[in-house]
Amino acid sequence: MKVAIYGQNYVKDTTQKAVERLLDILLRQQAYVFFESEFITTQNAEIQNSSAISTFDKLDKTFDLLISVGGDGTILRAVTYVRDLGIPIVGINTGRLGFLATIQIDDIETALTEIFKGDYKISERSLLSVSTDPEHKDVVKTNFALNEIALSRKNTTSMITVETHLNDEFLNSYWADGLILSTPTGSTGYSLSCGGPVIAPDANNFALTPIAPHNLSARPLIIPDSTTVTLRVNGREDQFLMSLDSRIVTLSNTTTVTVKKANFVIKMVELLDETFLATLRKKLLWGEDRRN
Repeated sequence: MKVAIYGQNYVKDTTQKAVERLLDILLRQQAYVFFESEFITTQNAEIQNSSAISTFDKLDKTFDLLISVGGDGTILRAVTYVRDLGIPIVGINTGRLGFLATIQIDDIETALTEIFKGDYKISERSLLSVSTDPEHKDVVKTNFALNEIALSRKNTTSMITVETHLNDEFLNSYWADGLILSTPTGSTGYSLSCGGPVIAPDANNFALTPIAPHNLSARPLIIPDSTTVTLRVNGREDQFLMSLDSRIVTLSNTTTVTVKKANFVIKMVELLDETFLATLRKKLLWGEDRRN
């Protein structure tokens, strides 16, 4: 099996512990191991100098698996390597909440043993594809997002107006700090923190969630994922920010942003005893009595 390993190493001691344990298991399984070239420079000298390890800057379809070491944000960056290649992603959690990175460090050996035996399932996650008029070179280069596309104000405390059309029909002009268009995967991220709904990963929907709207009647809205969403921004400044997951670009107010469902999916590896509802209960502490 040809395996890619990606991480960002924000929590150095925890990450190195996870990598050392992971590498030991992979080599025992006789896997071909490739570290992302920048990530390997953050590891100890023994790992860096190991002849059993190669590096990658880009991925191709010969890879069987990508293992992300970090939190959900690390997986979002790993997606920019996987793109439309269809390589399944495993998330090892050295971060905090971990809706996507669900395998804990102590469970690495058990989880990988099951994965190598084929005892896992694939959860296909839809993405958003974005284009701008006029074109922006950074958006053209990486024009998709797994979690959300968000438009927000830039260098001002004043709100912006986000004129929103669905399939060319006017919906609303949101007067707010910004607007989030979220996938089901992203519904437990930025959108949730702004009052948006939780959406099951296999639902064919997106969510529009205003960020701190001026009018309390501006509520989150669930729309079919077949919808084409067109957005235009007005405000006191001439520019606004657009984020694609963790990547941010600055756009002119004369820019029209068009978002639709991407024509590919991301494949997340889940163990057979994992379910979305169990993850929700665990991460959001649903059903627990916290009064003591």
